[in-house]
Amino acid sequence: MHTFRGGRDLKSYEAMEEEALAVRRDIIEMLYLAGSGHPGGSLSVTDILVCLYNRIRVDEKQPVMEDRDRVVLSKGHAAPALYAVLAEHGFFSKDAFKRLRRLGGMLQGHPDMNKTPGVDVCTGSLGLGVSTACGIALAGKVRKKDYHVYAILGDGELQEGIVWEAMTAAVHHKLDNMTVIVDLNGLQIDGPVDKVMGLGNLKGKFLDYGFKVVEVDGHDFEALDAAIAVREDGRPVCVLAKTVKGKGVSFMENQAGWHGQKVSEEDYKTAMEELKGGR
Repeated sequence: MHTFRGGRDLKSYEAMEEEALAVRRDIIEMLYLAGSGHPGGSLSVTDILVCLYNRIRVDEKQPVMEDRDRVVLSKGHAAPALYAVLAEHGFFSKDAFKRLRRLGGMLQGHPDMNKTPGVDVCTGSLGLGVSTACGIALAGKVRKKDYHVYAILGDGELQEGIVWEAMTAAVHHKLDNMTVIVDLNGLQIDGPVDKVMGLGNLKGKFLDYGFKVVEVDGHDFEALDAAIAVREDGRPVCVLAKTVKGKGVSFMENQAGWHGQKVSEEDYKTAMEELKGGR
């Protein structure tokens, strides 16, 4: 097991599995109550977020402590997964789930750093999150701060040109205090990523830009743990995490239609039954 950055709970992989199951239940619960949102990408990124928050340096009692590690959910539509993990780690009460996507609620449809404890960057417009993450990492370098920045992107998000400007900047400024994690679930709102706008050889592209690249199963906690611990002097790291959209709910898995679809009462009951005791 890799323990680094003064990890929070130092949970076992088995305990992470249980946490991820609870997080998936919470995602379905809050999306059902909201009547709208993004189930597919929230479920695919769950294990990545669970692993991160069990290893990085953050403090729920001091959510804005200066030397905390930063997590930037650039694929901001997957906010329910982030909210569920933050609540699991004590940043706020799960009672807030009842007001997801409600006017005046703490939990907006996309992450809002001004409303939600533990959220480091407002995201939602694809590509802007990772660009901001580069700026935060560069500021850390300039100010000689000991924090690490993790930017989580969707694979459809990589179709945005601003993403690659950010990648150029990360390499140019030698941001070895930054890790880019790509949630490779292969689907976006209009269908398979390869059909909407193929991304080609992603590993080759990131290598050509100058990244250290690690490929991993995004639902294997031991493999994820090792991948997010990777560092290389003078180079940012890219973790290409292969995932399943809608992971954990059989009728949502690998279905592009569940990118942003209402969870009906029947959907809710079926999903919660499936999530009672296994992945």
